[in-house]
Amino acid sequence: MEAERWGRRIRAFRKLKGYTQEKLAKELGISVSILGEIERGNRMPSNTLVGQIAERLNVSVEELAPPKFESNR
Repeated sequence: MEAERWGRRIRAFRKLKGYTQEKLAKELGISVSILGEIERGNRMPSNTLVGQIAERLNVSVEELAPPKFESNR
């Protein structure tokens, strides 16, 4: 569940900032398949990777982090 919430947020900010999965993955030094797994919620990103993603997308980790309480939709 937590990985899904992170993945949705990362995908939303990536798209908002105009990045493709390919471009962001290349800049992060990870494979597109790993980024895809993170965005789908199949893999939880490490704290280090979250920091790198936030830096590349020019947002704070706090902005990138899912809200503490999210309604079930």
